[in-house]
Amino acid sequence: MQQTNDEVSSHQKQNLTALSIAAIGVVYGDIGTSPLYTLKEVFNGVHSIPANHANVLGILSLIFWSLLIVVSLKYVVFIMRADNKGEGGIMALIALMQRVTEKDSRLRWILLVLGIFGAALFFGDGLITPAISVLSAVEGLNVATPTLEPYVIPISLGVLIALFKIQRNGTASVGALFGPVMIIWFLTLAVLGVIKIFQYPDVLYAINPMYAVDYFLVHEWHGFLVLGAVVLALTGAEALYADMGHFGKHPIRAAWFLFVLPSLLLNYFGQGALLIHDPSAAVNPFYKMIPEWGIYPMIALATIATVIASQAVITGTFSVTRQAIQLGFMPRMEILHTSAKEIGQIYIPFMNWGMLVGIILLILGFQSSSNLAAAYGVAVTGTMAIDTILAFVVVRGLWKWSWPTTLIGMAFFLSIDLAFFSANSMKIVQGGWFPLAIGIGWFTLMSTWKRGRQILFERLREGAIALEPFLASIAEHPPIRVPGISVFLTASPEGVPHALLHNLVHNKVLHEKVVLLTVQTMDVPWVPNEERLEIHPLGNEFYRVVIYYGFKDDPDIPDALSQCKIEGMEFNMLETSFFLSRETLIPTKMPEMALWREKIFVHMARNGSSATAFFKIPTNRVIELGSQVEL
Repeated sequence: MQQTNDEVSSHQKQNLTALSIAAIGVVYGDIGTSPLYTLKEVFNGVHSIPANHANVLGILSLIFWSLLIVVSLKYVVFIMRADNKGEGGIMALIALMQRVTEKDSRLRWILLVLGIFGAALFFGDGLITPAISVLSAVEGLNVATPTLEPYVIPISLGVLIALFKIQRNGTASVGALFGPVMIIWFLTLAVLGVIKIFQYPDVLYAINPMYAVDYFLVHEWHGFLVLGAVVLALTGAEALYADMGHFGKHPIRAAWFLFVLPSLLLNYFGQGALLIHDPSAAVNPFYKMIPEWGIYPMIALATIATVIASQAVITGTFSVTRQAIQLGFMPRMEILHTSAKEIGQIYIPFMNWGMLVGIILLILGFQSSSNLAAAYGVAVTGTMAIDTILAFVVVRGLWKWSWPTTLIGMAFFLSIDLAFFSANSMKIVQGGWFPLAIGIGWFTLMSTWKRGRQILFERLREGAIALEPFLASIAEHPPIRVPGISVFLTASPEGVPHALLHNLVHNKVLHEKVVLLTVQTMDVPWVPNEERLEIHPLGNEFYRVVIYYGFKDDPDIPDALSQCKIEGMEFNMLETSFFLSRETLIPTKMPEMALWREKIFVHMARNGSSATAFFKIPTNRVIELGSQVEL
């Protein structure tokens, strides 16, 4: 038995190690490349300060304690405990929040609006991160030789265009290299930092938080503004929580505390030591740490690392988009699976090319990583603050914390988040308006779609015929029944589907077996196969079937129906016909929603992916019957 326990323990350790290495490659790419530009923006950016001894120690103390409190304590230790069956991220928080606020509809609505806005800000942040990361890496050419400066933007654009072009092929083969490459990257960060720290070990005094306090006391208002650059050290903190479902809590935590955090701190302190010794290095302290012979290899390594960081943001955007679609906040889109083994590896063409266009416009418009840094921070700090509020609502509801404990904890973290947000809000005029505008745009689209679907559902329910009287009339006056199975998709489990009525009116027949099918997305990431279906016989060969999916499940109606165990009925696709209603939506001046929002909703509905493709129904088995609905 002892041998068996040892073997189990050894296997668990090996699995933890493998997952931790994978997490280093996927989760930490964003925050891992922040040393490329953070201190450069503090001492050479818009609100730069002199790189003297006191300022360097004060800024390093701010970075040190920000990483410990915001990333380590808030995200890695606390918020990662608020998981939805192992899944994290703001969409998972929204799902949990809706569950714990069921009895308070007003609070639920307020928090839902806040959560949607946080998810919308994520899309704004997702555009800036690849642009600023890749630009910062390629800008090392300016340090190597100024004559290469004209090539920085073309090279950056070429790298990013190539990255987005390969998304359709999937990331499985490239992903295998992510972990080892990022391990080399973090080891390089640590070694460079240690070399400089040995040259000026007094820089380690910055661990003392009094240096951060003294910095604020001396610089006052300007000291507050510099938080807009310090926040760059926290880029990607939300990814730790969002990617929890891919790797689990323990590998992410182990990778952070044992490897990533020490490497980052050593590099930041190493850059600080260099700046104390040579303040002129503020122009680009990261690349100034490197001897001349190593600059070009480091540019190559940094570019690869930033591509990996960008890949994590891209796949994260795909994942959040799919979750938003499943939870009813966005219209259906074409979703392609790039791996037969990993369900999480998906490709969404619309989001892919939309992001690329946005990033190209960002780079051409802002021209440098320093200018982009002025645009960064508003979206990410807004999302962090919203994460804090939703997380404490969830832990109050699930963990039953007392109100004093909940309020004190939320006030502590929220005060830090709002300090960073306030400092970054000063950058709105300089460029922070861009991610904010993207976030407001996405919020408008997501909230409009959610509200529009509710109105449409109400309209369809108002005009629907009650199911029980309809079935009774069918029994009394049976129409001609033809061989086969007909499946009518309907969002309402109570009324008669419009497609069924139209079919009966026009064709005067029914199939031998009629299935009224409803698809419901639950507020959990996955629904087990054994809980996928509910079947309710309604009499006279009518059946009510409900298929349940989680917000990370991959809807596949034919596959789900193949599991149906109804006596005498087998879902052979060659003998099954699917009937769908296609509503023609007409905007009106009804009071439920502004006319301009109704027009946006109609446009989104027309351009969304069809239910046939989204639910993987064979196109040659589908019959669509139209109807008009006034909103």
